[in-house]
Amino acid sequence: MRLHLQLFYLFLISLSATICKAHEIRPGFLQIQQQSSTTYSVLWKVPRTTDKVLNVQPEFDAAFTLKETSTPKLLEAFMLYVYQLDGKKSLANTSLRINNLSTTRIDVLVDIRFLNGEHHTFLLQPTNNTVIIPESQNSWQVVKTYTILGVEHILLGFDHLLFVLALLIITVGFSKLLKTITAFTIAHSITLSFSVLGIASLPGPPVEAAIALSIVFLAVEILKVQQNKPTITSEKPWLVAFCFGLLHGFGFAGALESIGLPQSEVPLALAMFNIGVELGQIAFVTVALLIMHFSKNIIPQNKYTKKIVPYFIGSLAAFWLIERIAGF
Repeated sequence: MRLHLQLFYLFLISLSATICKAHEIRPGFLQIQQQSSTTYSVLWKVPRTTDKVLNVQPEFDAAFTLKETSTPKLLEAFMLYVYQLDGKKSLANTSLRINNLSTTRIDVLVDIRFLNGEHHTFLLQPTNNTVIIPESQNSWQVVKTYTILGVEHILLGFDHLLFVLALLIITVGFSKLLKTITAFTIAHSITLSFSVLGIASLPGPPVEAAIALSIVFLAVEILKVQQNKPTITSEKPWLVAFCFGLLHGFGFAGALESIGLPQSEVPLALAMFNIGVELGQIAFVTVALLIMHFSKNIIPQNKYTKKIVPYFIGSLAAFWLIERIAGF
């Protein structure tokens, strides 16, 4: 039993170090806009970390020439390049490839608009970095692309996952848990939609800091419950989940806006991104509940071991809070 406990401590320490060092790398974004029968404007947003820009580039058919038209701009999480693409034929039925994508862990969202109104959206990935650009528009591609983006965003959003994990720990009973997760889902869907549609918005950095603070709050609430102290979260977890869910929705919106939306398919892309987030959340909740169930037979349940997880959650969230406030 002591060996299991030591391994569990080692796992938490390793996980903490990994998450603290990890910064979310958002997808690259390639926008191609047809200007005439032979020219296209190309906007290329390359993800970057604090110390380097990822070495990935778009490669077009040999019949096209790509030339830079302005000085690259350094953005918060991207390097922005602007090009002009010239060719003697249409891009339709030609190949597009993202070089070196297979050496990274990022995706690239491709948005192509033709003068005839045709619009295409693709998601290129390290294992599938080439696409043949079709002639006609396909809404299924938007469905597939933004569903995948939604799933990836929630599963790589460690702060959102820790918040959901804290809700699972503090909520007792299946019906209450179902109500709590549903309230969180409805709330962040509301603010995500409002923000993307321009109805309401909040600045990104304060929202990210407040999300970290919401996780600290839940960690403290868990510790109070373990001391048999009644709290608003233990009595009405759905209410707390809904209130903080509104805040988390603005966080989702910030990520979606940085990725970009197809202007002709905004409602569809927004709906599918939201569905992707929910699918990822359901998958996480299922796995977390299974781990919580089976860990009871591995880790000794006493007042000391029960505090490990809330202290882990609270400490990590406090680190994020300080880091995000310092970045204002």
